[in-house]
Amino acid sequence: MAKSSLLCIILSIFLLVVRCSSACDNNTGLKGIFAFGDDVVDNGNNNNIPTIHLKSNYMPYGVDFPFGPTGRFSNGKTIVDCVADNLKLQSPPPYPDFFHKGTPLLDGINFGSSGTGIFGITGGLLIGVQHMDQQINRFKNNILPKLKDMLGCSGEVILPRYLFVIGAGNNDYSSYYILKQYLFITPEVFAANLVKQYVEYITDLYKLGARKFLLISTYPLGCGPGIVQERKECVKFLNDASAMFYDQLQIALKHQQQNFLDAEFSVLNSFQLLSDIITNNATAAAAGFKNCNCACCDTNLGGTCKKAGKTCLNRNEYLYYDGIHLTEAANCYLASKAFDSANTTEVSPVNVKELISGKNHN
Repeated sequence: MAKSSLLCIILSIFLLVVRCSSACDNNTGLKGIFAFGDDVVDNGNNNNIPTIHLKSNYMPYGVDFPFGPTGRFSNGKTIVDCVADNLKLQSPPPYPDFFHKGTPLLDGINFGSSGTGIFGITGGLLIGVQHMDQQINRFKNNILPKLKDMLGCSGEVILPRYLFVIGAGNNDYSSYYILKQYLFITPEVFAANLVKQYVEYITDLYKLGARKFLLISTYPLGCGPGIVQERKECVKFLNDASAMFYDQLQIALKHQQQNFLDAEFSVLNSFQLLSDIITNNATAAAAGFKNCNCACCDTNLGGTCKKAGKTCLNRNEYLYYDGIHLTEAANCYLASKAFDSANTTEVSPVNVKELISGKNHN
């Protein structure tokens, strides 16, 4: 009996060592996704925060999602879900699920919080929203130590096996326009400051060990249905301003190249991809979209879906689900471009498929 128990203990230790050794092996492929940002990536982090009203854990959100309304601002999947599908990975669960539901940590975690922005002041009136620095601190102080303990290796060894997805900036531009900050700061300066802060977040994650990044640029916010329906056309000023984010980010990453020598980036030009669909009927038709400037659901004044409100039936043909956010079809369209587009005006310098191949493209 004693020998049997000893053998079981030895076998358990052996299996644990093998597992950790495999997990810390740099040649074992991509393991999961860590996501940070705003409504673009959020999958339920705002749900249980009573002070936050910006939530989507009610119908008709999630009408096409297997688990119903989960906190995703879409009829179904977010872009992070679709990226995970392309990579044949589990989509990372929201941060609270790890602590309250025991979801697997090795798959990664989604920290995204709707309403937040790159600037700490963005979403400042939404008490409880997790800002970018808070999201990264949660990862640094609460998740990474557990991951290290679980696998028995350092962040520099573990984290290159994960894809870090960042989707933020849209709310910053919405605030810039709505609050008329352009009266005091030019779009060029605003974009430069925004990207500077954004790169600081990338640097923070890089110092922790992150090496593979998918960066989702801002959308053509001036063409959101809430704005288009009121003005009958896209707001050119807002679009011109938000378009600068992608250009400034590319410039900043090139300038910072010496600081990110062994990092690799896929920068998705969401602005251009969505603009092409909105303004070009042939492009829209080829992508399967027939309605690019109306919300699929009945919306409130703020642009979100009315609770238990009606939705369109042909949701796969709509670009926008509510007055602000995209349908699952649009999210997965963007994800597919990020994954394997060979067009560097759509994703650059490499796509995600190339990024995870393990080759050094720098």
